[in-house]
Amino acid sequence: MTVSVRIPTILRTYTGDESQVNADGATLAEVLESLETSYPGIKARIVDEDGKLRRFVNVYVAEEDVRFADGLDTPTPDTTQISIIPAVAGGC
Repeated sequence: MTVSVRIPTILRTYTGDESQVNADGATLAEVLESLETSYPGIKARIVDEDGKLRRFVNVYVAEEDVRFADGLDTPTPDTTQISIIPAVAGGC
């Protein structure tokens, strides 16, 4: 299954400044492995040492937050768009 992954500005150093890349996988975990193969180092910025999504990274598969779906086991059907969005913090 080939999916499209939207890459946030902060991670584009790994993708050669590409804002969108293709990856393969039937689940989000497989897609992240595919990204790591093509863009070494990117996966560690998305998942922690325990293999869980980092707290300040939001991932959407077809506009659904994977934290409310199946996490890294969320299915990624062919041609699905995945968005990686760093959380924004701060305020007054």
